[in-house]
Amino acid sequence: MSARVTKTTPHYLMLLPFMLLFAVFFLYPIVSGLIYSFFDWAGAQPTTFVALENYTKVLNSRNFNKAASNLLLYVSITVPLGLTIAFCLALLVDSFSGFWAKFFRSAFFMPVVMPLFLAATIWRWMYAPNFGLLNTILGWFGFESVQFLNNVNTMLYCLIAVDVWVSAGFNMVIILAGLKNVPKHYYEAARLDGANKLQQIFYVTIPSIRPVLFFVVTYSLISALQVFDVPWLLTGSSFAEYGGRANTLLFPVMDIMGRGFGAVKFGQAAAYGFMLTALIIAVTAVMFALRKKVGEV
Repeated sequence: MSARVTKTTPHYLMLLPFMLLFAVFFLYPIVSGLIYSFFDWAGAQPTTFVALENYTKVLNSRNFNKAASNLLLYVSITVPLGLTIAFCLALLVDSFSGFWAKFFRSAFFMPVVMPLFLAATIWRWMYAPNFGLLNTILGWFGFESVQFLNNVNTMLYCLIAVDVWVSAGFNMVIILAGLKNVPKHYYEAARLDGANKLQQIFYVTIPSIRPVLFFVVTYSLISALQVFDVPWLLTGSSFAEYGGRANTLLFPVMDIMGRGFGAVKFGQAAAYGFMLTALIIAVTAVMFALRKKVGEV
């Protein structure tokens, strides 16, 4: 027993720094947020215990319903659209070699390394009603100028375009790494069987990189549930303007920030944050359960 303890002790000591960081930066915020969510907290310290009152106020608020409906629509479009575009870009880059493969890979990945503030500023200029690129192109064809970021019919889709543009490069690199590991003789066998390019993609490529696609979907889904920075920047970057016109770009994390640092209702913000954390953990658990069910490793 003592020999086994002596043998494994160095391994646990090597894990100790990670476990300490995990406890300080992950477990402690979750536990403290859960505790504070049961208090009326509007100042330096929590004051009155209010049980589940913060949760009921959040769930019955108009902003919560709006943020939840916006998030559902955003996730249902962004995740499949982003996966499809990243997959097509990966196939395109994989079809080249040498200089052009490096060129396209760098070009598509560039938005990932670009600061989000800069990316949002570029797109705000493109959406600008008077001098923006999109309205300039519409003017060439005789169309009137469109208030892209002030129109409830276009605001959400403008945000989706920016987010897909920013994240496509990262997902493309992950999928491209998966494509490089598909054995070439799979395609040779498919061609001998008479499969065309499209059939090779559906019957060889996609099944071969299914674990990679599963990771990209899971990562994209978790990221989409936490959407905050791009809509915040597109709608003015202030507590007076966040959410945009008619709260069309209001999302849960923005609502949490607004309740906490805008309205100084930290108890409600903590309750809201804990519910969002529970949702993300539940979605992640469902995705891993689905992975085991379909036989992914």
